[in-house]
Amino acid sequence: MMYVKTVSIWLWSALALVLSGIAQAGLPIQHWQSANGARVYFVESRGLPLLDVSVDFDAGTRRDSAEKSGLANLTSHMLNLGAGGLSEEEISRRLADVGAQLGATIDPDRAGMSLRTLSSTRERSQALDLMAKILQQPDFPATVLQREKARVIAALQEEDTQPGPIGQKAFQAAIYGSHPYALPGAGKVETVARLQRQDLLDFFRQHYVSESAVISIVGDVSREEAAGIAEQLSAGLPHANGGLPPLPEVAPLLQAETILLPHPASQSHILLGMPGISRNDVDYFPLYVGNYILGGGGFASRLTEAVREKRGLAYSVYSYFMPLAQPGPFQIGLQTKRDQANEALEITLATLRRFVADGPTAEELRHAKQNLIGSFPLRLDSNRKILGYLSLIGYYNLPLDYLDQFVKNVDKVTLAQVKSAFQRHVNPEKMVTVIVGGDDKK
Repeated sequence: MMYVKTVSIWLWSALALVLSGIAQAGLPIQHWQSANGARVYFVESRGLPLLDVSVDFDAGTRRDSAEKSGLANLTSHMLNLGAGGLSEEEISRRLADVGAQLGATIDPDRAGMSLRTLSSTRERSQALDLMAKILQQPDFPATVLQREKARVIAALQEEDTQPGPIGQKAFQAAIYGSHPYALPGAGKVETVARLQRQDLLDFFRQHYVSESAVISIVGDVSREEAAGIAEQLSAGLPHANGGLPPLPEVAPLLQAETILLPHPASQSHILLGMPGISRNDVDYFPLYVGNYILGGGGFASRLTEAVREKRGLAYSVYSYFMPLAQPGPFQIGLQTKRDQANEALEITLATLRRFVADGPTAEELRHAKQNLIGSFPLRLDSNRKILGYLSLIGYYNLPLDYLDQFVKNVDKVTLAQVKSAFQRHVNPEKMVTVIVGGDDKK
């Protein structure tokens, strides 16, 4: 999400003195391809005896179908619950034995595993052996699958009573229509109930393949050692049996739509927005800076000033772009008392319309740049954060100097660029509005 907390200038100066040389001098990313076709991204960091590794695949929830919604999520979740003949208890015990942390990750575009371990030989070897086994030989045990399906179904049933998830699912469905981005990530009760072990095996063999793997490595190892790690993790992965089926284009919204969903909650949950931008959009930085001013800057944002500070209509209100492989959502959200829902929505829309029509002021732009640039070192102040950026750069094929150029790209954004970018990508007259638990008097 395009949201960064405010950091003062003095804190920026202090951080510059204490952060690692990596953060100060640019990120020395090394990149190559493994023998099995995986793309590898590596940053050597000797400050702590730690190793962070992630492996990502084109296996996110956008690869679900309507009939098997929730399959990508369940496959990801089940990876480390039994692999290579090891039970989930044995996997947990071996990880605990070396103090390693291993977890599955998934979002709309990608899925995979991340590992944190000590870099010493015994601990590193045991943790990486487990990670390789899980990625290459998942068992998807039938009894565990039934238990996890029941757990997911219970969670979905609970979500279906809560205004937040109800609104978010309706919003995603409305802005994306028949595109897979419209599907709920965890699936639906009826689709999860139908999933079988063979579905997970088929999904794994089709999507967790070496050709789409992005391996990110940060920590206390050499380039030679990192290359060995990449080979170990990728050598036994399945190979792609042809390319994945192409996904449909994200269709633009042709007209505004308002969806009213009854709910007994004391507050109305309001979401509005539309498809936004892809990760590689040329307008990313103008929209990033502009959104900080509109609704991403917390108390410094226009929406907070208009909705909360001046009128007290909501405790918080936000906006964000979520860039994905295809245009991800632009979303504004807030909660307010039921009898204030219409007023709060009108003020939010009026604020958005003014911002799109006129753009920010010079003072707003200066303040936004100051805070975004000032907070930048916090993005690189740990190996785990660097790992997250490596996987982002690798998966979306961003330039290797993306982080080195980040501050410069923020600093060179102009008033005209923000205004024109918002006018190209955000149309307040063609947005979806979802209101859960609205004003009964309407």
